[in-house]
Amino acid sequence: MINERVRIHDKFSVEIKLGYNTRRKQKINDFVMNAWFFVPNSLDVNRFTYSKELFYNDLKSNIRFTPPTYLLRDLAGDTNTPIRFLTKCFTELAQKPTRKHAEVFEYQLKMFQAILRSSLYHEISHISKNVIEEDSQYLISSYIENISMVVQKFRALRRIINTPTVTPELLEHYLLADEFMSNTVEQYSFRLLDKLKKYYINDYRKNKLPILALIKSETDYRIARDYPVLSTDDSHKYRETVYRQGVLRKYIESQLFLSTRKKKDGQLAEQVIFSIAAGVAMIFATGIAFYIQQKYGNFTLPLFIALVISYMLKDRMKELARHYFGNIAKKYFYDHKFSIEVKKGQRIGWSKESFSFVREEKVPSKVLQRRNRSQIMKIENQGDAEKVIHFRKFLRLNRKAMQKTYKQYDIIGVNDIVRFNIAGFTQKMDNPEVPIYELKNSSYSKILGEKVYYLNMVINFRYKNESDYRRYRIVFNRKRIIKVEKL
Repeated sequence: MINERVRIHDKFSVEIKLGYNTRRKQKINDFVMNAWFFVPNSLDVNRFTYSKELFYNDLKSNIRFTPPTYLLRDLAGDTNTPIRFLTKCFTELAQKPTRKHAEVFEYQLKMFQAILRSSLYHEISHISKNVIEEDSQYLISSYIENISMVVQKFRALRRIINTPTVTPELLEHYLLADEFMSNTVEQYSFRLLDKLKKYYINDYRKNKLPILALIKSETDYRIARDYPVLSTDDSHKYRETVYRQGVLRKYIESQLFLSTRKKKDGQLAEQVIFSIAAGVAMIFATGIAFYIQQKYGNFTLPLFIALVISYMLKDRMKELARHYFGNIAKKYFYDHKFSIEVKKGQRIGWSKESFSFVREEKVPSKVLQRRNRSQIMKIENQGDAEKVIHFRKFLRLNRKAMQKTYKQYDIIGVNDIVRFNIAGFTQKMDNPEVPIYELKNSSYSKILGEKVYYLNMVINFRYKNESDYRRYRIVFNRKRIIKVEKL
């Protein structure tokens, strides 16, 4: 199964988060993703102005394990939870501070914080999408109660490792995780308030003070522990705190990150194709030489001329054959192949990706149906259709190899986070604001209207016999990405 989320990442970047979830009884899981970008002709983006190298420069991909799934209420419980795993490894470290126990200690710390962050995200997402009105208050109250309990249980573990046997460096790992947890609880609680204020104003009014009290308790705790706290009064400290939070997040999530080794796909096939092309050209040149030699004999002027001409044509034929066979090979090979590894040599799968411009008649009919051009779009591109970029990705995961990577936790898949920067598409745009006149009673006024462009994206996901299509529209101009719409 493949899940996707497309959102604005920054001023000119779109983030496409793809979740690939494997099936438990399926050893080898193959996933296919095809994306077609329909670029307005007015932006002058084509195979001559936007090369394959530019596309991959604009593309950034990070792949990592999907955090194990736990409900927030389960994290607050007492049976088979990450808190119990933490208690066990903390106790072992204090009793016997070996290198192995230190590694397990750091691993469990990072996993717990990653799981908690994922649980908070899903909990708040569920509350914001809740359709059963009478359950709203229960869900919000449970959130406050459960997160308070989780935080309390985690902080109670500090005294287990605050011993002479545990080095200050190891204790510092715990304190960094504690700081990260406090920041995470605060940030997600603010997000919950934003969601309630936007969608459920009555629930917002009822629960605003309890949620703010939870946030204030975390702020007071960080101040008491001498952890950095955001302050708009000191811009320098503000920047340092934001930077520190980013570093902590990368430190915690590093446990889930996967390494990739990149190489060109189909290297052997490419050499075979080049050899075949050279062979075809040689057959042509040798055939001409043999024919002229039989007809006019050795050491004659016609033979000399024929050899020169055949040599001239041989190189051209070789290039034409390479081009012809290379285009055929593109259907079966990708631009790059990545080996996906937990550690060096511990491989769990691989992925491939490729980029190309395609003619509209080569785009599948189902994709064009999803594109669903309006009449105004047909008029805009009259005389020359939109340019179509085709980006495809093939991912293979070995479920058994994944299960061997982490003890105690069930890893079901990976998240591939792709960031696509579209700043290069803005170079030939018009001014982002255009003057518009508006009639007002017996007078008029001049205002500046925002000029926008639309980049449509149709994504097709395939897993086993399942196939699904999604369409997104990116609204942007020379200044920024304005919004991403799911259509």
